[in-house]
Amino acid sequence: MHAGTATCLGTFLTIGLAVVVMCAGPSPPVYAGGVQTLEEVEVTDSTDNLVGSADAATEGTVTQQQIEDRPLLRTGELLETVPGIVITQHSGAGKANQYFLRGFNLDHGTDLATSVDGIPVNFPTHAHGQGYTDLNFLIPELVTGIQYKKGPYYAEEGDFAAAGAVHISYATTLKQGLAEATYGSFDYWRGLLAASHPIGAGQLLYAFEYEHEDGPWVHPDDYLKLNGVLRYTVGSPAGQWIITAMAYSGKWNATDQVPQAAIDQGLISRFEAEDPTDGGTSHRYSLSLQWQRVTDGSITKANVYVLQYGLDLFSNFTYYLNDPVHGDQIEQQDERVTSGVTASHDWTGSLFGRDAETTIGLDVRNNNIYKLGLFHTEAQQYLSTTQFDRVIETSGSVYIQNSIRWTDHVRTSEGLRVDLYNFNVDAAAPGDSGNKTAAIASPKLSLIFGPWAKTEYYLNAGLGYHSNDARGTTLPTDPVDPLVRAIGEEIGVRTAMIPHLQSSLAVWNLHLDSELVFSGDSGTTEPSSPSRRTGIEWANYYTPTFWLTVDADAAYTWSRYTERVNGPTGMGYHIPDAIESVVTAGVTIHDLYGLFGSLRVRYFGPRPLTEDNSVRSQSSTLFNGLIGYQWTDRVKATIEVFNILNAEVNDIEYYYESQAAGLPAGYYRTIHPAEPRSARGSLTITF
Repeated sequence: MHAGTATCLGTFLTIGLAVVVMCAGPSPPVYAGGVQTLEEVEVTDSTDNLVGSADAATEGTVTQQQIEDRPLLRTGELLETVPGIVITQHSGAGKANQYFLRGFNLDHGTDLATSVDGIPVNFPTHAHGQGYTDLNFLIPELVTGIQYKKGPYYAEEGDFAAAGAVHISYATTLKQGLAEATYGSFDYWRGLLAASHPIGAGQLLYAFEYEHEDGPWVHPDDYLKLNGVLRYTVGSPAGQWIITAMAYSGKWNATDQVPQAAIDQGLISRFEAEDPTDGGTSHRYSLSLQWQRVTDGSITKANVYVLQYGLDLFSNFTYYLNDPVHGDQIEQQDERVTSGVTASHDWTGSLFGRDAETTIGLDVRNNNIYKLGLFHTEAQQYLSTTQFDRVIETSGSVYIQNSIRWTDHVRTSEGLRVDLYNFNVDAAAPGDSGNKTAAIASPKLSLIFGPWAKTEYYLNAGLGYHSNDARGTTLPTDPVDPLVRAIGEEIGVRTAMIPHLQSSLAVWNLHLDSELVFSGDSGTTEPSSPSRRTGIEWANYYTPTFWLTVDADAAYTWSRYTERVNGPTGMGYHIPDAIESVVTAGVTIHDLYGLFGSLRVRYFGPRPLTEDNSVRSQSSTLFNGLIGYQWTDRVKATIEVFNILNAEVNDIEYYYESQAAGLPAGYYRTIHPAEPRSARGSLTITF
């Protein structure tokens, strides 16, 4: 099939399905007691209601208040509100963050599915890495809540959700308009204007954001972000239409990771770049239409979206290893149009004489990637083409999930998801072109016991998957598996027995048929050997009074390849950069005579950098804080301080072969330092 024809067919299929679902309306309502209410979920300031409604110990919600209480150095750190997730950066401010969860170095998003208002953020077959997840377009003040799920136990979660899934919700209206100005260390500036007003039969919400930052780097990031959101909402949750337009543009310089030896020998300073010409530009423009209808016994939802995205990224990971004259800088280009539709119908009824709730859904996506290039450059000037491809990747999924309450203390949730993929690759090298189709089925099962004394117990098992880069599926020799199987199990408990305390504990296991690992030569992720992970997670949220909250989370993961793998220092079973231990905790004060504040700590433990575990990273501990005062009903001031103790630690560490200026070729511990102590002050006026 011709590439243009496939693109049009995928887009028309997407939009056509959306129209059919939206016009069909819901099934007749079923008036029966369900396992849980089918009304729109509203995230409140309490998490106690998860006992009796959650299907696993490691799913949960993050409230708007919890988000507002967090000091945020980077927008992507919103995800650190999810227990066990660590967010770092190994390059310029405008690049996607680096994510760690459940024993994974997720690089820029592999195996962690992320969405914003139903639009998936992960990009398959991305120029810089599979599942690339750039959250720089988020405006934190618009986020009303985050829902997270860990493990492959949910039929509605598909590609990249083996480790977990995070769904971020945006506001449709604001109680008050707000204007905010922020100034901080390293020439940080941010301005935000957001409000909502009734227009015609609905509500129009708008938000515009400007941000600039240089960072502590010798060669300033000079990051410039422009961001905007327009949302128009008609109706109520019982029958609602929402149209949303988002636009984001970013431009930055980058200080990439550097060899620790170059710093130790005084060849460069800690915040200096090996290649000061690294950097990039990115943009993301999207339009989506959401529809919802709620009756006494059912909910029908549909979401159709289209977005245009681009990235032009210049990086130099190996410096002068491959080209001693011009250097090893690479340019990675990605330009695409992504369109999709998701739809679901949820109803309550009776099955086997028991109260039951059933959900059926579909998910169709089309990625028309019309520029997918890798080039050799010097100081951002073109030298040669390494690879240039065009890819059309289309997927369609259907799923069903059913929950039955067998007794007052026993309920089950069982599901099945089926995914079908088509990869159409038009490669610069004709022999690498081709068309590949693959399908995978993923059953799920959860057993929930309780509650007894406000305590519930969970047994979860499920099959999931992640997709591989389409370009690897059509290679004439040694093609990669298009869809890689994941198998997970978990046992957990959640309790609200102690007043004002929500606590959960889980032990889990996950097997992957093929690991995705970071490659220093190309700066992307590549398939590797099968792996298995076993972990334990403990999360606590305590609200002894209306003005005080204490939270503490800890996780430990044991990660290994299932076969010995050869590495730079020998053979072994360890997975490089697989996170082992993470501990986060915080104390938050809410509205105590106008005063509010938060003090947080994050411990990111050491981890193997080589397969034989002979080289390990250092650990890092960072303290961040926020303090503010509500002067009047309309005016508040806030101060954020990051890395309060000015700890000289690293955001990320690797171990791979390179040749920096003044160093011989060889394998080096390569690091990107955490930013030193910095502060920001904000003034917010509501209207």
